[in-house]
Order: sequence, then structure tokens, then C-alpha cells
Amino acid sequence: MNETKAKILQAAEEIIFEKGVARTTIAQIARKAQVSDSNAYQYFKDKEDLVFAVAYQRLEDTWNELQEQLQGIIDARSQLGRVIWFGLRYDDLHQDYVRNLVFKYRSNKDFYRSPAYGFIRKHARLTLQILNRGIAEGGFRGDVDMKLVREIIYGTLDFEAVDCAILETIGESSNDWQDFMALILPMIEPKAQRAGPGKRELILLRAEKVFAEHGFDKAKLADIAGLVGIAESSIYDFFESKEDLLLSITEMRLQGHMERLPETFHIKTPLRKLRRFIRYHFDLYMQNRDFLKIFVMENLLSQRFYASRAFDVFKGYMKAFEDIIEEGKTCGIFRQDVNTRLFKNMFLGVFTHMALRWIIFDEKHFDKMSEVDRLVDLLCTAVTCKTSGVADDPHTQRSLSFSKQVLQKQLR
Repeated sequence: MNETKAKILQAAEEIIFEKGVARTTIAQIARKAQVSDSNAYQYFKDKEDLVFAVAYQRLEDTWNELQEQLQGIIDARSQLGRVIWFGLRYDDLHQDYVRNLVFKYRSNKDFYRSPAYGFIRKHARLTLQILNRGIAEGGFRGDVDMKLVREIIYGTLDFEAVDCAILETIGESSNDWQDFMALILPMIEPKAQRAGPGKRELILLRAEKVFAEHGFDKAKLADIAGLVGIAESSIYDFFESKEDLLLSITEMRLQGHMERLPETFHIKTPLRKLRRFIRYHFDLYMQNRDFLKIFVMENLLSQRFYASRAFDVFKGYMKAFEDIIEEGKTCGIFRQDVNTRLFKNMFLGVFTHMALRWIIFDEKHFDKMSEVDRLVDLLCTAVTCKTSGVADDPHTQRSLSFSKQVLQKQLR
């Protein structure tokens, strides 16, 4: 790159960080770069062109460096880990860039039409390709919305950067890499095989279908036994008669209803609280599109929000979310190793990314309620016990620890 142009870009990045895009002028940038205004206009047609050129240069460098980092890594799981690690580590090492990207560019609607945004799209496509390759390799589940997983990943990276570069609640976000992976992998890796229903339950389930299709009088025990794969006489090991079998189906279903009845009117379990909180949060903002725009573009993506009284109120609101996670960990429903702060960032990050998509692009194109339902399932899967996540697998824990040491050496 031409030396003069490089000096102008460097000066622009520093002034944008210091003053913000709105208060930055070409004259200020030229003065800091020790060139004339006319020199600056030789390379950039106006201030917006220069501002987005700064983003373009940084994002191009990031893209090229990521390509290097992925060289020699074959399997999708390791590639995904590298992408996440690289994002965390790069943000740690380039905090001024992160502040500009999150608070100066991402909150500007024009940025999404600029060439610089093309690198974010390339980065996002690469991550989606890795996730889909994992499905093809059999390492990731095929029934998961991987585009939504991608938004969870990038959203979490954004709010980890906020914690590190703005709030300074953590020293280095890359220290959260292992916890990050421990939340993502349970969402996408094949679930541990759950023990199938016992023979009595299986008979009830098959009988339910036969009775529903044919009615009690025409339903045949032989048909039910055939569906279960047992002799007809074996049914009598569990049920006295055809009528007893029918009534046992009703008993089974009503018992299930009764067990869930208290939860319908008074939510006690942390898992249901978590589900309800996520849906409640999205409902609040989806019902008021004007405030959704303000909250995302002018608050979450604005540095001033994090030093305001409004942020103090918001912290109290998010404390309720964190309390749910801590309660779940205490009573054994959520994994003990869940990083509550990181999981909060994951939730806020994916909310912000989904909301940006709805705001910037055609909102009618998206089935919002369906997306939220899928998100609820993924986030709950990430924290609940008895999944195939890394937390319960000592071998995987050792593998992650070793991988982290290798990555640290490569990025020094």
C-alpha cells in the first residue's frame, strides 16, 4: 500500500476512535497524518469513503490472517475452534479496532452497504461452511439451524469484546475460549443416545396410535404386538385386558399432565425460567420495533450506553438472567462448569445479531417466532446437564487445553 495512504488510514482510525465518526473531519485526519487535505482527497472521495476504507483495511487484514490460521487444519470441529479462538484473541490484541467496529461501524446502516461489510459476509460464509462440513463429516448434528449457531458465535464475540475493551470486567477474552467451546459444542454435536422406552411404555405408545386410528372396537392386540415386535400374548404380561390397555394410555397421559400442571401456573424449575426469560425478552422488543431500533443501534452498539444510568438498570435486568443460571447450577439442572458471564454475553450477542438482521434487512423475510423457538432450544441445550458437551468428557477437556496452548504459541 502507498505509504501516504497508509498514514491517512492510521490517522483516521485513531481519530474515529477518539471522536467518533460524526465529529471526525477530513481536515483533522490530514493534519494528524501530516498531509494536506488535497492529499487525502486524492485517495478518498469523501469522509464516508475514508471511514469505511479504514474498516475495509482492518477487515481485509483479519480475513487474510484467519486464512493463515486455518492452514493445515482438516476436521470441522478443530476449524471451528480455531475460528472462535482467533476471534477472541484478535479482539484482545486490537482493542481500538474492536471499539471502532462495534460502536462506530456496526451502528451505522450505511456500513452494511459498503465494500468493508463484504469481508464480514465472507467470514460468516466461511464459518457456515465449517459448520455444514461438520454435518457432512458426522461430527455435528444435521437437525440444527447452523445459521443461527453462526449468529450465536459472532454475537458472543461482540459482547466478549465489550466486557474486555469497554467494561474491563475481564482481562483477556481469549481466556474464555474453553468455556465458549463448552457452550457451543453441546448445541451442535450429536446428542448422547437416550435410553429408549421400556417395553410397557412402548406397548402404550403403539397402542395409542392403533386405538386412535381404528377405535377401541376395531383395534386388534395382534396389530399392536406387531408394531412393538412381540407376541400378542406378551401384552398380557403388562395389561389384564384390551380395556386395561386403553385406560392405561389415558392414565399415562394424565399423569404427565398432572406433573406439568404446577409449572403451568408457577414456574419453579430454572430450565423453564430460562426458556420463559428468553421468550419474554424477545417479545418485549419484537412488539415495539421503534424501541428495538433504538435499543440495539443507539444503546447496545453505542459506547456511551455502558457509562449511563440506563446501563445500570439494564445490569439489574440481566442479573435476573444470571440468577437463573446460578440457580440451575446449584440444583444440578445446569452444568457446574457453565461460565455464567460468558453465557449472558452469548444471549445478548445473538439477540443483537438477530435484531440487526431484522432491522437492516427485510424483516418480513424472517419467521421471527420460529427463529426464537430454535434459539431457545439451542441455548438451553448449551447449559443443561447430560449432554454430549465437553464438560462431561475428560478426554475432550484435555484436547481443548492442548489446542489452546498450541494456538497461543501461534498467535504470539
